[in-house]
Amino acid sequence: QVQLVESGGGLVQPGGSLRLSCAASGRSFTSSTMGWFRQAPGKEREFVAVRIWSGGGNTVYTDSVKGRFTISRDNAGNTLYLQMNNLRPEDTAVYYCAATVPLKAVLGTDLLNQDEYDYWGQGTQVTVSS
Repeated sequence: QVQLVESGGGLVQPGGSLRLSCAASGRSFTSSTMGWFRQAPGKEREFVAVRIWSGGGNTVYTDSVKGRFTISRDNAGNTLYLQMNNLRPEDTAVYYCAATVPLKAVLGTDLLNQDEYDYWGQGTQVTVSS
């Protein structure tokens, strides 16, 4: 059974940092594109960051997190991270980990489309507030 399990969320003050983790199990994800999405209260789920499985592991970020968030994965390829620095109140949301089936080619703006992802975690809450 394939599972993605997020952890690391919590309450942090503006300017603080959190590191989210996504543990993938049930199959190998070394050849899967994996990313993070988030959903704020009353808003639709949106793309945050993605690490592509091919081409050296290129990364893509939404503009609002560039320079503050870093996506990475461990050498075994089955744990995805999101290091979040200089957090802002507008980063408050439930953060979801997502992955494609292995060897699936997702290119360009399709990387931002949640319909391209086949597996999802249950989400972890991040609250940025003083």
